[in-house]
Amino acid sequence: SAWSNTNLFGGGDEASTEKNRNIYYQKQLANQINNQVTKMISLLTSSLHIHLNIGQHSLINTSQSFMSLETISIQSLKDRLVKQVENAQFNIPSDFILNRTSNSSISLRSRVDPLASYGNFENTNLSRSISLSIIDQNGNEVSFQANENNPIQMIIPRDPNVLIPLMYLQNVTSINSTINNLLFNYHYINITSLLPISVHFEIHSLNRSLAYLFIYKFDQAPQLNSSINIIDGWTIFCPFNLANDDIYRYFIDNQQTPTHQSLIFGIRELNSTEINNYCLNNSSINTSLPITDQPFDFTSNYELRIYTSGCYYLDDNNQWKSDGLTVGPLTNLYETE
Repeated sequence: SAWSNTNLFGGGDEASTEKNRNIYYQKQLANQINNQVTKMISLLTSSLHIHLNIGQHSLINTSQSFMSLETISIQSLKDRLVKQVENAQFNIPSDFILNRTSNSSISLRSRVDPLASYGNFENTNLSRSISLSIIDQNGNEVSFQANENNPIQMIIPRDPNVLIPLMYLQNVTSINSTINNLLFNYHYINITSLLPISVHFEIHSLNRSLAYLFIYKFDQAPQLNSSINIIDGWTIFCPFNLANDDIYRYFIDNQQTPTHQSLIFGIRELNSTEINNYCLNNSSINTSLPITDQPFDFTSNYELRIYTSGCYYLDDNNQWKSDGLTVGPLTNLYETE
């Protein structure tokens, strides 16, 4: 039987075999439940679809799934915002074209599940799962695809029980940069992942009038001075860019991180001359890169928070994939764009 077949669970010692066996049967049960819910949703859609006229909608809200079904004209599909619970949403672009006659009606079925299926990627257990289906007049699902240059925007809520990482104080004023002639305060991040991830940075200066230069490089330390420029990207944090919570934010999307194992970024405080040149007049921002050969000199400490995100779809083999999906700038601690 499968239970006694240790090769099915990776072999190894008794403890690891038992752990893998439990994971195996948990996945089996999760897939079974997911298939049952999918079948139930399909039956409900078939029953409700024939009774809804254009402009009418029906809601089903349970602890396992939230589903909305509405009938609309094809013309009203363009530039349509489909909102769900917990701010889950689909924003269909204005140039969206569906291969159907323009005078026919369709039904939109949107769905939010409390937890994404485990699949082959454990990070999805921190997220809701959302889906959008287009149903034709015969009750059949219609395949559709958006323009690559104007994609469908999705907002995916995280599990509200997820632990929000704390901001950690960086006591940079106590560092003697002249000993090693450090131009930046460096930080290392391990970004090894089975599927592409985006990396998000939040920086809170204890003195909101200060500005910073932020540089990064994949798989090695970035270097920047008058004779060396080895970086993959950079930005300047100016006080007029601060959000209401006094936090600077920056992110590297999931299209840039594949094939890389680590990310090293550096931060230095701009001096008063650089602030005058790069930050005081935000109507004529200096787009050049501020370069110095002087060791960093922090006059105030800052707090730092780093987190990752991702956007994935479940294929026909119950495997998570990410091709065609890009994490957007509206991603925050509570939801992914």
